[in-house]
Amino acid sequence: MTNSDAATHKAHLVRDIGFMGLAILVVNSMIGAGIFALPAAVAARAGVLSPWLFLAVGLLIITVVLTFAELSSYFNSSGGPVLFTTTAFGPLAGFTTGWVLFVSRMAAFAANTTVMALYLGAIWPWFSDGIGRALLIVVVCSSLTYVNYIGVKDGVRTMAVFTFFKLVPILLLIVLGLQYVSGDTLFPATMPTIDDLGGTTLLILYAFVGFESVTIVSGESQNPKRIMPRALVMTVIVTGTLYFLIVLAYISVLPDAGTSGATLIDVGRELMGPAGAVLITFAAFFSIGGNLSSIMLAVPRLTFALAKDRLLPEWFGQIHEKYSTPGNSIIFLGGLGLVFALTGSFAYLAAASSLMRLIAYVLCIAALPAIRDKATDEEKAEAYRLKGGYAIPGFAFILCLWIGAQASLLSWQVTGGLVSAGLVLYAISAHRRARSDNQG
Repeated sequence: MTNSDAATHKAHLVRDIGFMGLAILVVNSMIGAGIFALPAAVAARAGVLSPWLFLAVGLLIITVVLTFAELSSYFNSSGGPVLFTTTAFGPLAGFTTGWVLFVSRMAAFAANTTVMALYLGAIWPWFSDGIGRALLIVVVCSSLTYVNYIGVKDGVRTMAVFTFFKLVPILLLIVLGLQYVSGDTLFPATMPTIDDLGGTTLLILYAFVGFESVTIVSGESQNPKRIMPRALVMTVIVTGTLYFLIVLAYISVLPDAGTSGATLIDVGRELMGPAGAVLITFAAFFSIGGNLSSIMLAVPRLTFALAKDRLLPEWFGQIHEKYSTPGNSIIFLGGLGLVFALTGSFAYLAAASSLMRLIAYVLCIAALPAIRDKATDEEKAEAYRLKGGYAIPGFAFILCLWIGAQASLLSWQVTGGLVSAGLVLYAISAHRRARSDNQG
């Protein structure tokens, strides 16, 4: 399902991303700073139930993922959620979805960059603040901007390197830590009480958001209708399993970790001594680096798609003549992320990120009936069709609304302000578009 603008950028962007590239993209979108911060935060709330809660939330979120899998199977063009909502509801909904996702991912990019400085600062204090922190942030942001600017293959290769160096230490930690697992840890006789189940679910959600990034680069993937659903589902299953195992190892090695605030660095130190602490620190560096790399690869395609639909200035939609990349959109994200990373804190930047993505998920899920209705017979025959009519999308819709309702008033206020700023930009672009059409 394409329009003339989608066909234009489909013809220019190079389809260099295969199944493994898509899988690596989703893994790095979903496994970043969270895997080093969430075990302690969730264990403090849920204790020995923490590993099972990650599996439970993962099973719930897979209904959202399956809905996105069907949505993506109707399209061959880049843009993902922007295409879904524009096709269903028109340009205003498409712009709102794209803008919400862009700001959310940009905030996550900036937030995770600050966490990278924090982790390195635990070993080398020079990186924790002042000029050392600023220099690290500048180098990371500018390097990732450059490698994605000069070609999508370099962006995928960069992610592959980060993926290897972050997963190997985590898997080593799991293998060594699982030796401490007992029957009481897996199946505790006394179940702890979770005072804030909704808030804990919202917190765990941070482990699973980001899967939508893979749908944004459909225009640069090989046979997206076939491999997109597999890439989405497989990587969510892998992510949920990985979190289950790492949290299980965490609470088994350090039974009082939930109340002491210990981190995976402390687990590494307990299992392997000082060398273990250094190893986990480097794993955190590469994990966050892979997440940042995936954001830099996928998110500029949002502003690119919005510009191609004339919802943002044409500058965002220009393709580099030599590298065949949306160079201006990549530079814009890198520059804006750099500014936010240098001036903001992780807690502030991450507060509204998950909430804004939930808004986008709700809009996309609501678009499915219209997209099914507008699809041609050929597109319906090729699409990945969910069983049970609207049972799975309906459950996913209600789930997103419930999780969003757990967010604090401050998070909603910040989100409202950012969305309002985007709508102002949309109004300006719409005015210029109307004036240009009248002149034509």
